[in-house]
Amino acid sequence: MAEHYFALSRSEQREALLQAASASGRPAQLLEKDIWVVRSLDILFSSDLGKHLVFKGGTALSKVYHAIERFSEDIDLTYDIYQLAPDLVGQQNSIDPLPASRSQEKKWSDAIRKERLPGWVAKEALPFVAASLASVEDISVSAEDCNLFIEYKPLLEASSYVLPRVKLEFGARSSGEPSQNSSVVCDAAPYVEEVEFPQASPRVMLPSRIFWEKATAAHVYCLQGKHGISHRFSRHFSDLIRMQDAGLATTAIQDKPTAQAVATHKGWFFSEKDASGQRIDYNHAIQGELVLAPTEEARTALKEDYESMIEEGLFFDEPLPFSELMTRCVDLAHEINARMKP
Repeated sequence: MAEHYFALSRSEQREALLQAASASGRPAQLLEKDIWVVRSLDILFSSDLGKHLVFKGGTALSKVYHAIERFSEDIDLTYDIYQLAPDLVGQQNSIDPLPASRSQEKKWSDAIRKERLPGWVAKEALPFVAASLASVEDISVSAEDCNLFIEYKPLLEASSYVLPRVKLEFGARSSGEPSQNSSVVCDAAPYVEEVEFPQASPRVMLPSRIFWEKATAAHVYCLQGKHGISHRFSRHFSDLIRMQDAGLATTAIQDKPTAQAVATHKGWFFSEKDASGQRIDYNHAIQGELVLAPTEEARTALKEDYESMIEEGLFFDEPLPFSELMTRCVDLAHEINARMKP
């Protein structure tokens, strides 16, 4: 009978990781962090904490949909706003509730970001997760605003890029829908059959919404130019192309209601300005004017970030050269724009 990973001694855990690394060709420190990612998901979604949560983002693309061959280290989660703030949003029939005015949007955002969500993280999520990991040595769990951090003592030397810490980032200004139930296993599991690794059964955002959230984020980055935030942002561009290769981009382009829901939601809650100081209209991104080509300094910063990912071994296969990635992003934007024009 296989012994559970967390029942092993640290030396036995290290041996299991090195065995999996040798068999898979993946960096052992990434396999170790992946175990903590899955353990974290299991803690959340096997308890009442997960009742109103939806798992999303690049880690969902990697762990659930297997659409991207790269290591995604943080956990993005949406707490259903309908459940967290029913008194504010009221009864609405849309995927995401929408405020009636800018003043109401500010009231919702302030209540959620400054009070309700940090309060839930600190008073419910933090003590429960800490208690669930109490038997594990050299572990610390902390909260900061709407984020929860699980820091572990690494069995192998960590890098400055991939830290021995799992960040659970919670948001709560949407419903997280559409979503579905799914399952998640550790990357090391297929390579060490004599060890039982953690598993999880999260509720996961459908890939069409993940695609449009990433596409609109990349669109904003391109319009902001050098004024945008480039740190760890190249993954969005890479993920879009991987989703295209997996056929998920085609499905997302056909899903115009979800595209509209994302654009409308971001227009209310994620107001951004372009390089000239003009407010960005997200509807342009889903109506034939999507931009996926950063220019000048923004492109240089994106390239540096992309090359850092490659150097750290975050890709499980051969990544595209940066120039080819950018060419394909331009082609993808042309395809999307041709099919999304009203």
